[in-house]
Amino acid sequence: MHASYNCSGPKPKPWKRMTTFSDLKLDPKVLKAVHEAGYTAPTPIQAQAIPFALEGRDILGIAQTGTGKTASFTLPLITRLGRGRARARMPRSLVLAPTRELAAQVAENFDTYAKYTRLTKALLIGGVAFGEQDKLIDRGVDVLIATPGRLLDHFERGKLLLTGVEVMVVDEADRMLDMGFIPDIERIFGLTPFTRQTFFYSATMAPEIERITNTFLSNPARVEIARQATASETIAQELIELQATRRDTAAKLKRETLRSLINVEGDKLENAIIFCNRKVDVDIVSKSLIKHKFDAAPIHGDLDQSVRTRTLERFRAGELRLLIASDVAARGLDVPSVSHVFNFDLPSHPEDYVHRIGRTGRAGRSGKAISIMVPSDKKYLDAIEALLQKQLPRAAAPDVQAPVRVRHKDRPAKAEAAAPVDAKEDPAPPPSKPEQAVTPEPAAARNDPPQRRSQQRSNAGRDHAPRERGSNRDGAVIGMGDHVPDFLMREFRSA
Repeated sequence: MHASYNCSGPKPKPWKRMTTFSDLKLDPKVLKAVHEAGYTAPTPIQAQAIPFALEGRDILGIAQTGTGKTASFTLPLITRLGRGRARARMPRSLVLAPTRELAAQVAENFDTYAKYTRLTKALLIGGVAFGEQDKLIDRGVDVLIATPGRLLDHFERGKLLLTGVEVMVVDEADRMLDMGFIPDIERIFGLTPFTRQTFFYSATMAPEIERITNTFLSNPARVEIARQATASETIAQELIELQATRRDTAAKLKRETLRSLINVEGDKLENAIIFCNRKVDVDIVSKSLIKHKFDAAPIHGDLDQSVRTRTLERFRAGELRLLIASDVAARGLDVPSVSHVFNFDLPSHPEDYVHRIGRTGRAGRSGKAISIMVPSDKKYLDAIEALLQKQLPRAAAPDVQAPVRVRHKDRPAKAEAAAPVDAKEDPAPPPSKPEQAVTPEPAAARNDPPQRRSQQRSNAGRDHAPRERGSNRDGAVIGMGDHVPDFLMREFRSA
């Protein structure tokens, strides 16, 4: 059973009574860093989770993105690790994140809140050489922040031992499930001591995640903020319905509509994240926007890590206006002020809709999320509205340029394009040397006498005018036409 308070000890104060971080009994060095970062009051998940964490309880945190989950485990982690010393290749704590960007963000939070302590950290992510990471591990680190795949790579190379882990954090567990990391997570749990303290965070509780928490967490304190997979009330949502049915037409119309929406929003659009379902579409949309003089850049899993890091830094610094992303950027990325989110594609998983639009409207700010759909997205829309338990507000599509409104009936049909042109309108010139054309002879014609075959070839060279098959020279079709092989015209003799 999941408990909401410690049955063997006093209950933590209700979070509503805690108005400052000072009420949470954090290390004074941590409090000093928090105040310098400009934070005075904890968010609900921080106020509820931190007291349990400082008591040594396992935490099962369920909260939507943008609620301050990272600080809710980083602050008590730093406080707990204030006493003790790291040993070579044996980290004292482990933080697992599903993506490189989210792992890097946790590392940034650690640097911010631990700057007045002597705690050390290492960041193990793909796209970075093993050598530098090995050096950090060999010196010993207090906090090891990693993606599951890279962590296991180091372990299998014999460079890492997890038997000294005191605290283990699994962040964005439902995203781990979507990305196929659950077997790796279970293996990593098995490599750590059973006496560890575990923080387990997820926005939703799928059955597979429920099974893991029942297996690896010991009497966890369940901290749930808001209803599962709900969108923030500070986000204004709109849905644009387009009527294009053909895939090629729909993609072009959606790109044109996106550009029109960006122009319509004008100065209200300070910056925006544009989400696509596929990496190839991220590149296509990005190139389209750049071609039309928009300040845009792509980010997805196939790009080199240095390019991804540089693009995110530009976006956070306000040097880049439009970030076109796959779902690698949908979870956990802390960009404080994103004014707009566009769903160029409706996500195939309804929970991803909440995580995507959660990139805007953060920390009490207002934001706007605009989604574009075509008829083939209807099943995705139904799932999203079922999850939200409400209908997305519809909005009229902006006027787009005429070339986008492709009417296939205006194009010549294939049959029409292949049909011969009327001789009265545009007579075709006769071929210059028709006698050089080589036409296979019918099998029966090869058996004809040489004189007859010579006569057929000479007759074929006399008529230079193009003639439709199955018609005579007057244009009228007679029977099967004059192209019928001679062997079909021979007299049939019965026995």
